[in-house]
Amino acid sequence: MYACLDLGSNSFHLLIARFEQGRMIVVERFSEKVQLGEGVAINGVLSDAAMRRGSECLHHFREVIDAHPADCLWSVGTNALRKAGNAGIFLREARLLGFDIEVISGEKEGALVYAGVSSLLSDEDEPRLVVDIGGGSTEIVSGEGNRHHRVVSLPMGCVSWRDRFFSELTTEASREDVDRALDASADEATAILSDARETLEVSPQSLLAVHASSGTAKMLAVIAGAQGEPARMVSRDGLDRLRREQLLHRLVEEPDWLVPGLKPARRDLLLPGWTLVRAFMDVFDVPLLAFSPSALREGMLATMRAHRVAPDEAPVSARMQWRDGTAG
Repeated sequence: MYACLDLGSNSFHLLIARFEQGRMIVVERFSEKVQLGEGVAINGVLSDAAMRRGSECLHHFREVIDAHPADCLWSVGTNALRKAGNAGIFLREARLLGFDIEVISGEKEGALVYAGVSSLLSDEDEPRLVVDIGGGSTEIVSGEGNRHHRVVSLPMGCVSWRDRFFSELTTEASREDVDRALDASADEATAILSDARETLEVSPQSLLAVHASSGTAKMLAVIAGAQGEPARMVSRDGLDRLRREQLLHRLVEEPDWLVPGLKPARRDLLLPGWTLVRAFMDVFDVPLLAFSPSALREGMLATMRAHRVAPDEAPVSARMQWRDGTAG
């Protein structure tokens, strides 16, 4: 039995699974919206409220894990814990609950995301691009088949982008105010993504498949489905329709209204999420991308299992905690 915790800037995720005859059996899988990274892009520190939410979530995770003792536990933290100057306070509190959190680099995060996305795809050596827009950062990974080649980690995510560009939009804002915020956000995202495209050396002609993982991509794929588009797909035309038909503006104008398919808990993340995905599709010239339900935690699970089965061949983390006392 394996347990992995992905402590993201927006949500904390827990996955507990076992393998039977090579097939993964999920024992527990759920997420909680914590927004640990709230304000980090502006203030550079975790707020007391965010750390309190994070601690409460970890107490819940501890209860679930204790009910399903795992042979290996791996906990990773991403952008909020990479960037916050007071992250050590939260990490010490987590350690008291038995979670020795490994704060991973953006490059390692991207590699694990790529492994997670690829776990649901064929083993064929097709060119592949994976984008994961998280709460505090965005990882873009190019590769072929199950092998990633290059990773770029960018300082932009749905929570940090909301804090920077959309936090002051109120019901009194005009449609011109919303458009100005969207355009300013898109301009900065485009500049950052253009540099990333050059680093990755990706051209539209070389791409056979583009996959997007995590909550922002899922949110937009669900909304697209409610608009009549194919399941788990997001199109550039569909995103443009949301703006053209003023659906994004109504989010600001009407506090009780939601775009069909949008969960109330993610209402505040639609404008920044829409902007980041739309800018990505423009810069990389991607008309259509596929949402992947598999992401970082599934990549962690694949790594843990590979280490247990063939430790000399698997990427290893010193923070994997094994019940038999061995270090990963």
